[in-house]
Amino acid sequence: MTSDHTANQDVTDRRLLVVHAHPDDESIGTGITMAKYVAEGAAVTLVTCTLGEEGEVLVPELEHLAAERDDALGPHRLEELHEAMAALKVTDYVRLGGDFRYRDSGMKWSEDRRGAVPRDVLRDGIFWTADLLEAASELVKIIRDRRPQVLITQDENGAYGHPDHIQAHRVATYGQALAGVPGFRPDLGEPWTVDRVVWTSLSESRMRDGIRKLRAAGDTETWAGVDPDVAGSLPMGVTDDLIVAEIHGPEHVAQKLAALHAHRTQIADNSWFFRAADTIDDFWASEHFRFASGTPFPQSDKWADDLFAGLV
Repeated sequence: MTSDHTANQDVTDRRLLVVHAHPDDESIGTGITMAKYVAEGAAVTLVTCTLGEEGEVLVPELEHLAAERDDALGPHRLEELHEAMAALKVTDYVRLGGDFRYRDSGMKWSEDRRGAVPRDVLRDGIFWTADLLEAASELVKIIRDRRPQVLITQDENGAYGHPDHIQAHRVATYGQALAGVPGFRPDLGEPWTVDRVVWTSLSESRMRDGIRKLRAAGDTETWAGVDPDVAGSLPMGVTDDLIVAEIHGPEHVAQKLAALHAHRTQIADNSWFFRAADTIDDFWASEHFRFASGTPFPQSDKWADDLFAGLV
């Protein structure tokens, strides 16, 4: 789905662009943020880079959709994305280069199981091996059309090393830089400079606190083998001093959970995502961000509570 935009159209005073690799990444990492800004009247655009064709299918009756069988998961995950966006009330969401332009690359776990790495054998046409300039140019077109002040994408490691997450980070980083260059591809629209780029982040301290609460409630399955009191035990997350903003929206948790439920082939109904929500109040109410480039956040001894702070 997309909305009708032109480069000369004033949409709203606040415009947010979110770039993720697969359907479900947006709901997991930025569901609260997207729902909150939509509710406040901001223009929110989601760019999804692949349709997650290589994802694991967690619904038994849909296992035939998997890449190694019918290879029909992409269209189904697109329907899940439609449902998730309806839950978050996001109406402007597009796929990079159009549906099926870039295929999910898949992944495998590293030997120590602490992160993802590229597979040994790669399919043709996958996002991980896409020409970076070509893919970034597709994003330039969107940036110049939507004219966002703030762009959100994943960090340089894609949170846990998934090659498509890393590639989404690279495309977003390169694309937003090229979008502001007057001499670059004038056929893609008038230049537009993004005021601020932020990366999604997991707060180590909040993650440790959440795991402690789950253990206290008798949940030993979620993050099994992770001791929240042992330094270096967390497989992902950043220290709080690297975080610059926290978007807190407990009133939007029900929307985020509905969006997560929509991605039913990827997130089982008995997943820890939902167990945590049932066990810990406001577990999913906050999302955290690192500052990457552009205009810094106003000086404060607290995390910013608005990604547009100091901009508009």
